[in-house]
Amino acid sequence: MLRDTRIPFQLWQQSTSNLSWFNRLSTKQLTRLRKLTGLFLHEKQFTAAAGMDLSEKMMVQIAAQACLLILNRKISDFDGWHEVIVYPDAFIVEYEHVDEAGVMHSSERTLGGEAWGRGPVILSWADADPDRRDAHHVGSNVVLHEFAHKLDMLNGVANGMPVLNKDMKREDWTRIFSCAYDRLLRELERGHHVSIDPYAAQSPAEFFAVVSEYFFMAPKFLQKHYPGVYREMSLYYRQDPLKQI
Repeated sequence: MLRDTRIPFQLWQQSTSNLSWFNRLSTKQLTRLRKLTGLFLHEKQFTAAAGMDLSEKMMVQIAAQACLLILNRKISDFDGWHEVIVYPDAFIVEYEHVDEAGVMHSSERTLGGEAWGRGPVILSWADADPDRRDAHHVGSNVVLHEFAHKLDMLNGVANGMPVLNKDMKREDWTRIFSCAYDRLLRELERGHHVSIDPYAAQSPAEFFAVVSEYFFMAPKFLQKHYPGVYREMSLYYRQDPLKQI
């Protein structure tokens, strides 16, 4: 797509004008984000699947949102894999598992996104398209979700414990996230209304990915309901959306 790592200014403006959550970024931050996005597009292969008509604008929109996660981190956080696959709509993934009796079972799931260990990130454009995203679904962003999984996988497996920064304490992260996750499970078990997407209760890995969505998309909401998690996320991502311009 790009002959070098520079994204033409007009393409950048067209691609990011409807990403309203970028409005809180300063000019300096937006300049860095544009540079990171260009590097990302230069390093990763974008593949259109199932007849998807994948434009440059779509690729920039996906890459820019992915790079928001590493705005104050390193592009190397996305090393070790090479491809982003985009479907026009939700896609079907087949799973196999063995039950307690040793019998193999196959099942199918329809997904809007998926991240593989050292493989690709797979996205449904119907779910990723900023123009079609449900404005009433607070905090939802499949791009941020799947690329947060990629960061979580830097130490081998997605488990809700990414590689922490040197100025962070593993004990604090474990205590705060464990308490928040356990609270969510208890609320769901008791049939209570929960403050974040119930999908976060699937596993600690999904909890991390979901709260990453809220951190960037609905920071006030996350800070209100999970202040400890918000603080840890701010340390991890080296950003504080509530204080950004």
